[in-house]
Amino acid sequence: METKMSSGAVGTADPSLEELRGDCARMAPHWAVPAKAAPAPVPPSLIHGVTVPPASVRLIADMSEYGD
Repeated sequence: METKMSSGAVGTADPSLEELRGDCARMAPHWAVPAKAAPAPVPPSLIHGVTVPPASVRLIADMSEYGD
């Protein structure tokens, strides 16, 4: 199956890697993402109600510093 490309060229239904890379390079300027501001840290006084089950505490306590 042939497909008409936006450039006017005719390609196959399964484009080559080279065609895909070219398409991506042409589209990259359209995908600019605005920079996001980092969220403000939550003060410890607002963190409450977190409970850790005893089995989880034992599991973490028995692990080495870098994990098992």
